[in-house]
Parts: sequence; structure tokens; C-alpha cells
Amino acid sequence: MNPYLKALPLILSGVLLNAFAQIAMKRAVGAAGMEWSLGPLVKLFLHPWMLACMGCYAVSIVLWAAAMKLVPVNFAYPFLALGFVAGALMAWGFLGEAIPPLRWVALAIIVIGIGLQAFTAPPSTPRSTTSLKP
Repeated sequence: MNPYLKALPLILSGVLLNAFAQIAMKRAVGAAGMEWSLGPLVKLFLHPWMLACMGCYAVSIVLWAAAMKLVPVNFAYPFLALGFVAGALMAWGFLGEAIPPLRWVALAIIVIGIGLQAFTAPPSTPRSTTSLKP
């Protein structure tokens, strides 16, 4: 199977987990508060939403590492821009945050840009991504 196609589910899952981590963090800060002293910070970092946040980040890092083994960074990295789209949609859906019309346009432009760059993947196996040699 083409490594680019194998990497896409890893990349997209990582982006979605990263975006959900932001929603979980917002929920944790809203529930536990945010103060710069030890007691409140411990309370915040032990809050279930913050634990979910950190878990999502941890899993997204593992998925990203697996994707990095398969494809070049210059192919995978632009997909992180989909985090802006996923984060906005999740904030809208889960937190009830408004998305103004111009932001919808901006999100559509991001999706179009990522779609265009995704088609730049060569159909053959890429140069080795495990070596730093040219």
C-alpha cells in the first residue's frame, strides 16, 4: 500500500485528537479555574477534562510519530492546519461558540489549501524518511 495513504488516517486522527484536547482543556479550565499557584494548578491538572486533554495529546504524538516514519514532514505538516477547522467545529458543536461568516470562509480556504497540497503526494514510494542523508 502507498505510504501516503497509510499515513493519512494517522495524520487525521492525530489532528482530531489534538483539536479535541483543546476542547477538553477549555472545559477543564472552565470547571477547575486557572490560577498560578500550586494548589489550584494541581486541582486543574487532576481534573478529568485535563486528564483527557493530556491523554489526547499523548496519543496524538504517538500517531504523529507513526506518520513521520511513513511520509516526509513537508507532506504531513500542512495537515496540522486542519486543526484550525476541527477546533472551530468542535468549539461550535461542543461549547456553543459562534463562528462568524468570515471565519467560515477562512476555514473553507484552509480545507481547499490542504486538499491541494494532499494531491502533491507522489504515487510511488517516497525517499527514505528514516535517514537524514540527501
